[in-house]
Amino acid sequence: MQNKVNPSDPNTIPKFVDQLQKPTAAKTKLSKDYQDTDYYELQMKEAKHRFHKNFPPSTIWGYDGLCPGPTIEASKDKTTYVKYNNRLPTKYFLPVDRTLHSVSDSVEVRTVVHLHGANVNWESDGNPESWYSKDYIHTGPKFRRKIHEYTNHQPGTTMWYHDHTMGLTRLNVYAGLAGFYLLRDGLEDRLKLPSGKYEIPLMIQDRSFNEDGSIFYPDSPPFPVPVHPSITPGFTGNTITVNGKVWPFLSVEPRKYRFRIVNASNRRGYVISLSNEQPLIQIGTDGGFLTEPREINSVELLPAERFDFIIDFSNLMGQKITLLNLDTEFPGEHTKIVMQFNVDAPLMGKDTSEIPERLAEPMDLHEHHAHIQRNLPLSITRDFYGRPMLMLDNKMFHDPTTEKPALDSIEVWNIINGTPFSHPIHIHLIQFQILERRQFNVELYESEGKLEFTGPPEEPRDYEQGWKDTAKVDPGMVTKLIMHWKDHAGYYMWHCHFLEHEDHDMMRPILVINDTHSVQQPHANQEPTTETGSHD
Repeated sequence: MQNKVNPSDPNTIPKFVDQLQKPTAAKTKLSKDYQDTDYYELQMKEAKHRFHKNFPPSTIWGYDGLCPGPTIEASKDKTTYVKYNNRLPTKYFLPVDRTLHSVSDSVEVRTVVHLHGANVNWESDGNPESWYSKDYIHTGPKFRRKIHEYTNHQPGTTMWYHDHTMGLTRLNVYAGLAGFYLLRDGLEDRLKLPSGKYEIPLMIQDRSFNEDGSIFYPDSPPFPVPVHPSITPGFTGNTITVNGKVWPFLSVEPRKYRFRIVNASNRRGYVISLSNEQPLIQIGTDGGFLTEPREINSVELLPAERFDFIIDFSNLMGQKITLLNLDTEFPGEHTKIVMQFNVDAPLMGKDTSEIPERLAEPMDLHEHHAHIQRNLPLSITRDFYGRPMLMLDNKMFHDPTTEKPALDSIEVWNIINGTPFSHPIHIHLIQFQILERRQFNVELYESEGKLEFTGPPEEPRDYEQGWKDTAKVDPGMVTKLIMHWKDHAGYYMWHCHFLEHEDHDMMRPILVINDTHSVQQPHANQEPTTETGSHD
């Protein structure tokens, strides 16, 4: 007799009993104001979702009531307009910490949508202070427009849209407010990659559940604090969901498939590999295609990072291959399993897709082209209530803006991680390249503000080549990034993409200044100027 399934206990939850679902495609709407363009309206609303066939339905908040939300497909340089309507209840079903900035003095349920990875005007970027309540009755101080305009002026890539509300991002995303945005261009059309039903986006999120199947999120950290409910330094769930299903399986044909992974978890990182030790054939990362495919045995993905790859199942008929998580930061008997591929579907016609020898043309930035270098420390302190709080450049969110790149300037950011753990640092608007990582003397830097390197430069990992908008910043290391600020001026962000960190002040504003006259082209033998972050 089968044991009863208890959604709160992973030991009782059978794996690989739900077929993986490809997210629903968003459908355009007719609009007299947006004729001859792609116009969408998505409704943020509460709904019931079944994460596992043996679970009762769970309450979620989703775009169009779906988890994940519908996939928006867009074409390079063809503008897409999206209106995200807030139709959510006025009370939250997850614990709200009212001590966080912008939470105590506002309505309980607020939303704003960030298209992660987009080259976009700031008014459509999903600034965390551009939030709005149901029917726009209440709006944040930087709210400007109801309809987001995405010009799609960038290479084709895998993006995702998700909530970005000040002080509530961790709850809104965990509740289900996330979806794919796939931007395609002419290069992709020419490459003959696996497409149609053989191209599948994978949104990975860890979650925990209560016995009745409802979503569990903690209302306090695992140590005493004088606040209740209180934010926790980071939440990891005890199950893994892919496209809204707990440990699903996917029946595949013996042929090549293209997968686009996004780590949409709050805090958990993954080290993805295949149980048969077959390499993943990487073709792209956050910002689009690599210059050429790479065989990768495993890839580490912190929250918000994307990985575009091909698996060739051609010679694996009859096999079952598990997608594994080899992460050692939060190891677990059950969370080391992501999903399973069953190569048991008949081949429907000849596989004419290809793995090209070349992908995108190289467009590297070089450090000697930089106009400015910034030294930006990551540090840890305590807030008014004695809770640990992570900070960027030793500042809180509402401190005056210090990162003010000039439009059309090239900058190098040295992110100096003096905290004891890694952080996924995300920079809005731009894509960057990782130049190197280098160990430094943390104690000397903390005590005297002197940056002394203690090891040689380390090149980016094999899966970090190309363009990125989110990078792992390792503890005790300086991670050097290079970026070109172009196309848009205005108010943007950089922040840690551990959502609990982001909500608890590990986020800073960026003001891109439209003043090209202030940018002096450096000579080849001239060092760029350096702006050093404040040091307490």
